[in-house]
Amino acid sequence: MIFESIIIIIYTIALVLIFAYALAQLNLLFNYIRAQSKAKDDNSPKFNLNDPKEIPHVTIQLPVFNEMYVMERLLDNIAEIDYPKNKLEIQVLDDSTDETVQSTAAQIKKLQSSGLDIIHIHRTNREGFKAGALKEGLRIAKGEFIAIFDSDFLPKKDWLKRTIPHFKNEEIGVVQTRWSHINRDYSLLTKVQAFALDAHFTLEQTGRNSHGHFINFNGTAGVWRKECIIDAGNWSGDTLTEDLDLSYRAQLKNWKFKYLEDVETPSELPVVISAARSQQFRWNKGGAENFRKMLGQIIKSKAMPFKTKVHGILHLLNSTMFLNILIVAVLSIPMLYIKNEYEHLKAYFFVMSFFVISTVIFFICYWFMYKKIYGGGAKSFFNYIAMFFTFFSIAMGFSLHNSIAVFEGHIGKRSDFIRTPKFNINSLKDSWKGNKYLKKKLSTNVILEGLLMIYFAFGMYSAFVVGDQGGDFGLFPFHLMLFCGFGYVFFKSLTSRA
Repeated sequence: MIFESIIIIIYTIALVLIFAYALAQLNLLFNYIRAQSKAKDDNSPKFNLNDPKEIPHVTIQLPVFNEMYVMERLLDNIAEIDYPKNKLEIQVLDDSTDETVQSTAAQIKKLQSSGLDIIHIHRTNREGFKAGALKEGLRIAKGEFIAIFDSDFLPKKDWLKRTIPHFKNEEIGVVQTRWSHINRDYSLLTKVQAFALDAHFTLEQTGRNSHGHFINFNGTAGVWRKECIIDAGNWSGDTLTEDLDLSYRAQLKNWKFKYLEDVETPSELPVVISAARSQQFRWNKGGAENFRKMLGQIIKSKAMPFKTKVHGILHLLNSTMFLNILIVAVLSIPMLYIKNEYEHLKAYFFVMSFFVISTVIFFICYWFMYKKIYGGGAKSFFNYIAMFFTFFSIAMGFSLHNSIAVFEGHIGKRSDFIRTPKFNINSLKDSWKGNKYLKKKLSTNVILEGLLMIYFAFGMYSAFVVGDQGGDFGLFPFHLMLFCGFGYVFFKSLTSRA
């Protein structure tokens, strides 16, 4: 019974942590609903950009690395930004090592001849990776405010005019905007990614920001006050998510963040699963690294309210939920057998069924996000049900890959910043095949994901044979979703290589 007891304890701890995270999401939903009712009451001071004396100098930073497919599009788009030319500087922070260095330099030269203040900063080493490039550019930046865009983002012409005015409030260190996606309907993979990011950029960012809890600059599509960056200790490359790191350091020094849900910045989602894997690994490992780095400072902070501390800790533990989900998933099959072997544990399993409540909470929270973007009504709701369970299944299918990233982050294992390949995919007619930046080598994790697919097929079979009462189908839907999720990730990984 010792082995069974260990399984039960680990399983219970993982379930409780998932439930705590679900309750935090529910609290953010309440915050979000209240924020929506007050959205039109923003009377905060703003710069009057019609008055030349109030127009601040802005530097746009474009950190890039080997962006053959999107570089021309990026520069053409940024050149169209509507802001007084004498108050705007553009820095192309280019760490590229391929032929794009020459083509980018040639395009920048053309833009310079049109009167645009744009410079090409090419580093011969990638020290500090993206954080190092941003820090290098900041050293000579002319602007009081620093707007940052990754190479797959396409801000609209009026973007600066909708964000910069909010900095009249001298306490604000960052203005972050919502991401939208130009290729969300390209494939099931892009739809699932968009679904997850929509939840973050509506429910989570608004829910936290509206009640003074810590949020994060998302690495792109936002503006920093230069003074804030320097005061918070400048960019650092000691984690894979330099944006989350600097965000928390700035807010711990009492800088305020402003999130603008109504200002959207179009972007492109990864269309190949290997690219999505690369991005997910960096985000999830970086989250764990920042939890390790920031936990002590959050706990010790005397200025931070208790509720903000709780939300901050759970925010930094976001990626660790994948580890908890993987634990619950793997142990659910032995737990099925334990449940039907030991009659005296029936009451425990009845209590532990509150895991279903966690799923219901997520279902409700994400519905509000979905309804805000796609509208309500019966048809929308039924589409949402299909999308929710598809998302949940594929997210669980990524749980092994992301758990490895989280584990490495928590134990302090260092790794390089691996960029996400960009594609310039705008419609179904566009193809990703032949992209020179894609990895062609298959990860060993894919084999493990295939084995997990088989394992959860066994879990479904077990539902029919356990116990002496004709089976136990309580976990069958869970195992079916896990089977589909790991199967999707496994087969997509095998077939989606250039």
